[in-house]
Order: sequence, then C-alpha cells, then structure tokens
Amino acid sequence: MAAHRTSDRNTPGAGGGPLTVAELVRARWGDHRTGVKCAEGALTHHEAAAGAAARAALFRELLPRGAEPHIGVLLDNVPEYPLWLGAAALAGAAVAGINPTRRGPELARDIVHTDCALLITERTHLPLLAGLELPIPPRRVLVVDDPAYRALLTPYEDAHPDEITGRCAPTPASRMLLYFTSGSTGAPKAAVCTQGRLAAAGNSLVEYFGVRPDDVHYLCMPMFHGNAVIAGWAPALAGGAAVALRRRFSASAFLPDVRRYGATYFTYVGRAVQYVLATPPAPDDRDNPLRTGFGTEAGTVDAARFADRFGVRLIEGYGSSEGGAALQRSPDTPPGAIGRPAPGDDLAVVDPETAAELPRARLDADGRLLNGEQAIGELVNRGRSSFEGYWRNPEATAARTRGTPGGRAGAGWYWTGDLFFRDTEGFFHFAGRTDDRLRVDSENLAAAMIENILARYAPAGGVAVYAVPDPVAGDQVMATLAVRDGAAFDPEEFVAFLAAQPDLGTKMAPRFVRTVAALPVTATNKVHRVALRRAGFHCPEPVWWTPMGTGRGGARGPATPAGSEYRRFTDEDRAALLAHYRAHDRGHLLER
Repeated sequence: MAAHRTSDRNTPGAGGGPLTVAELVRARWGDHRTGVKCAEGALTHHEAAAGAAARAALFRELLPRGAEPHIGVLLDNVPEYPLWLGAAALAGAAVAGINPTRRGPELARDIVHTDCALLITERTHLPLLAGLELPIPPRRVLVVDDPAYRALLTPYEDAHPDEITGRCAPTPASRMLLYFTSGSTGAPKAAVCTQGRLAAAGNSLVEYFGVRPDDVHYLCMPMFHGNAVIAGWAPALAGGAAVALRRRFSASAFLPDVRRYGATYFTYVGRAVQYVLATPPAPDDRDNPLRTGFGTEAGTVDAARFADRFGVRLIEGYGSSEGGAALQRSPDTPPGAIGRPAPGDDLAVVDPETAAELPRARLDADGRLLNGEQAIGELVNRGRSSFEGYWRNPEATAARTRGTPGGRAGAGWYWTGDLFFRDTEGFFHFAGRTDDRLRVDSENLAAAMIENILARYAPAGGVAVYAVPDPVAGDQVMATLAVRDGAAFDPEEFVAFLAAQPDLGTKMAPRFVRTVAALPVTATNKVHRVALRRAGFHCPEPVWWTPMGTGRGGARGPATPAGSEYRRFTDEDRAALLAHYRAHDRGHLLER
C-alpha cells in the first residue's frame, strides 16, 4: 500500500493540468526559483529541467537498438534521482527503482527482471554490484559521482526538453515507473505506472492539498519506493513546488531538516512517524513550517501524538501501489477512518472466499469495533481500475483480478490484498494486510486491529502483531513490543491493561509477547513482519507467554486464557512446546 490519492485515477490528467510527466518537466523550463534542495546545495527548476534534458539525450544515445527503454536507478535520495526521473519522462523511458538494501542474487534479479538498459548508481553502492552477473556492459553503468560521468554529459548540456520530446513523443500511455511492491512471499513484483497515471496523481494532489509554488516537499522516504515519487515528487513538480532531499531517513534529522529547508509537506510510510516521536521532545517542537504530513500506517494514536507535539496534522491516505483502488478523505471523515471511494467508484469489503459483501461494522461511542469477525474482509474494486499490471508477470497480474475459488465470482475485480471494514456511514477503515490475518480457534482476526489496541499500552513505543503456528491447528497471536527508553515490560501491568480494553476480543490477547528495543524494519520503514514471523519465539530477546496445556479428553486447550497471566518463556518451555508441535506433525511449520 502506497500513500497517494487521486480524484479520478482512471483519467489521465485528472484534476486538471498536463497529461504527461514530460509536459510537467517542460513547464519548469525558464523557472529560476529554487526547485531542488539538499545538503550539498540547490538547483533551480530551470536547472533541473535542463539537467533532465541532458540526461535524456545521453540515454537515447546509449540505448541499444531494440532494447527496452528502461533505466535502473540505484541511488539514495540525491539530486540525480529526480533528474533521471525527469530524463525518463522526456525520453519516453521508465525508471526502475532499485532497492539498495537488496543483496547478491536478489539485487541482480531486480535489475535483470526489469530489463534495464542503463544503470545509474553512485560510488557508495558499487560494492553491491561486485561479482554480480549483469547483462549491462560497464559503459552503460553510470556512476554519478565519478568525473567520467560529468564528461559523458558535457556534449548534451545544451539539449532542450522540446527537442527531446519532439523526437521521443512520450504519451500518457508511455511507461514511466517500474517500482517493486513488497510482498510477504516470493520475489517482489514490479508494478507498471504510466506517465498518464503519474501526472494524474500529481495534478490531483496539487488540487487536494492546495500545493503552492512556494511550498517545499520534504522527501525523506526512499525514492525507489512509490510513496516518495507518487505522493511527494509528482505533486511538487505539478504544482511548481520545490523538493528537499534527505539521502536516507533520519528521525533525529527530521525537525532540523524541516526548519533548514522550510519544508511545508512531507510523506511517510510505515514506522517513520513513530521514530520521529521517539526523539527527545523539546519546548520549541511546534516552531516549524510544516502544514501537512501525508502517508499511511502511522496509526490513530501516533497521529494524535504527532499533532499534539508538532502542531501538524497527519492525513492518512490510501491508494494501492498498483493504482487499482483509492479512498478519499473528506472533512467529515471520522478519526480512525481512511475515507470513502471517489464518486463513481465501486469499492466494497467482501469475503475473499465467496466475494459476498460483508455486513457494515458496528462501532461503540469511542469508535471501537464491536463485530470484527463479521465485518472485516478484503477491499475490492468492483468497477473501473487504473491497475496497469506487473512487468513480465502475467500470473501476478491475473491474481489481482482473479475469481473466487470454485467459480468466477469477483473475476475482473481488483483485489487489493488489504483488509478493511466499512462503517454504517460508508467510511472505510484499514484493518491490515490479508497476509496478516490470523485464524485463532476458528476465528479470523486482523493483526492491525490488535495492534491498534496494544498501541495504547504506555510503555510500548511500537507494536507488531503476527501469527505463529498453533501446535494443533490454525494460529496463535504473537506480539512484539518495542519498549520505550526508561520503561520496562511488567507482565502484571500488561495483564491489567488487557483487561481494561473493552474492544479486545476473547481471542485477541497475545499468547506470546517479545520485547525489543526497536522493531525490525524494511528499507521503506515498514515493520519487517516476514523476519518477525520467521523468528517466532526463536529469538534472543525476552519472550513472555501464557502457557498452553491439555483440556478434557486429551484435546489441546489453554491452561489459562491467553492474556490472563504471563511468565518468561524458558528454554525448557521451548523444548516442551516443540515436542508438542512434533507430536501433532506440525514441527515443520516452525522451520526457518
């Protein structure tokens, strides 16, 4: 899930404005206001457009005949990144964002899979490429901080954007981005985004947020991910605003950067907001130029804390990375909800097995969900969609528009892979990923719903909930708590906290609680759930648990209900529990 929102994702240029990203780049020619800011200096909008034209001309010269016009970009957030985005737009090419946290065969696979004809990188990332078998010859691996790169660009410094687009003729249907979506299993999939869709997103966000030419968009999320480009760079380009680049996200540098660059807007994903909140508070935290933060997965609790501390409202958005579904926030959107579909869209929460629409959610006076077992299902788009497929992956593309098991119910719909519930007023609430659903004692639970409850536990600076296999059938709930500095996990206090939560269902209390200093995260600051699930209770940090025993007739049953008491999980406990798994032929489920 990427944080972006468009008023009409299916019409190029929706929200008004140019139909292609190339037009947006050309519009900045002659604009001598500051357009790009970074630690090393600044570029004007005109210099950025001229730099994009020079790189586009170089790319067309280096592109082999018959090769896909794809440019692999293996860079941190440095000025060369937006320059090559602009170059790709002018040249009718596509940027494949390469994740620098990938290694070895996985990194090679990403570059090969996206058919990169050119690879743009920097010296700090050259060791990642050492020893890899790549189909790209050395002359088409450009190192942006090598003097030879500047020499290559020199003959093209007089290139004009109009000259490039006149020869390359980019259209709204031209591929613009190939960006990898994170998944819990298998190799990442490269989603296609055309110039029309990216331009529409930029134009729409300009309208939605009222982007002004004097705004500064702070890009601290990695630009190989859709969030920074779609929700950060594109609206800045469309609105004539500047971008400020942070090479890599830093919680401690967040507020100093915002003040230094005069940032008015930033995007976030995952736990970035949580990390900023974990920095030491200061009396002048509200002394900053920010107006808005836009992203996803901050959570209601942290969003309120952020607004209280920094005086900045966070707007949680929803749009699938692939462009298949989006929700709009309106002034009457209640706390905790994402929004409603755009007019004319047909989004629903359905049972993934039958495609039947599920009942509306019932919420108490405090907005807490009362019928999660009946109301939580997968969000689908039953109408038109701007999903443009995955690059060279027809199986994954078909899976997004699949029918339900045993029939064609739902075939042709866009299945988001995200869990939601819909309240009686028609507002949609995010409840996690389908991959994060747990089945405990024959009941389906959403990890995100349990996380929202555990986030109220004061000593916890971060929470992740996920499934570990039950020794007999289904799953058990495990939670990892990142304990705040100066705090400690008290099992009796935690039990009292759980007992005081009116919306904690009888199956929701975690059987296992792992305590850590910080949650493991991916390169996009999302909780690394795959690593947590893989480790389970095989981890070096302390684990607390509610022991499981045997019920009447030898059937498995808890010695006490989960959450009624916790004690340390010892090596002896682990050995006995593993024997229990093996006795029920489920030991293989714990293989790591």
